[in-house]
Amino acid sequence: MRCPAGHRFEGWFSSSDAFAQQAAAGAIACAVCGDTHIERAPMAPQVLRHAGRGSQEPEPAAPQGEGTGAAPAASGGDLAGAQGKAAMVMSALMQQMRALRAKVEATCDYVGDDFPEEARRIHYGEVEERGIYGEATPEEAEALKDEGVEVSRIPWLPRDN
Repeated sequence: MRCPAGHRFEGWFSSSDAFAQQAAAGAIACAVCGDTHIERAPMAPQVLRHAGRGSQEPEPAAPQGEGTGAAPAASGGDLAGAQGKAAMVMSALMQQMRALRAKVEATCDYVGDDFPEEARRIHYGEVEERGIYGEATPEEAEALKDEGVEVSRIPWLPRDN
């Protein structure tokens, strides 16, 4: 599957109809950016051939560089391995970001659009100090930093479905 931003990810559905229904309902989200406008990406199914009577076995891959006189492609396997490693790193990072979100939601108060004002009240000792999170424009966040209010932006990933 892929989103309009080009992020590719995998999913399993019991049928094409199941995918279509979930996609139309917006129930499938990109694992990277959370976009719900998902389309199916081309798949490379395993092609089976008959190896004998009544049995099917996958066609073995030809060893690279043998029998053709050509040297193996240096980037083919390396690229696939690099993409696999990158996907694993991205998955781990996504899990950490979702864990951070869960921790913030469990230990801090959500103040919504009042975030800049509430952060100032805490900073200037007008209310009891506590962890808060909420909404602020980039300009509001910069103004808070200019006043010496310690704030951080956190990439807020959608929850896992």
